[in-house]
Amino acid sequence: MSQVCDRPGQVCGGTGHVKRANAEVQKMCDEVAIAFSTQAVAGTNYFIKVQVGEKDYIHLCVFRSLLSDGYKLSLNKIQTSKSSQDPIEYF
Repeated sequence: MSQVCDRPGQVCGGTGHVKRANAEVQKMCDEVAIAFSTQAVAGTNYFIKVQVGEKDYIHLCVFRSLLSDGYKLSLNKIQTSKSSQDPIEYF
């Protein structure tokens, strides 16, 4: 049986209800992107270095479509086990 926390509808160790990101959560996300480069394709590929721990980084490849497709974003690739010194390159 699950242990119930003092908040109605929550279980200890469980997650709360999903909410839209607020200013506080967005600020957290804004602070972890360290650097980026771009590649022009039929849209734009963004290669982004993200700090995910004191000395831990990942690289993301995020595609942004053209205006005609609504500037949609999609996460295409992730590289893990990166350092602050690893160059941002095509992958």
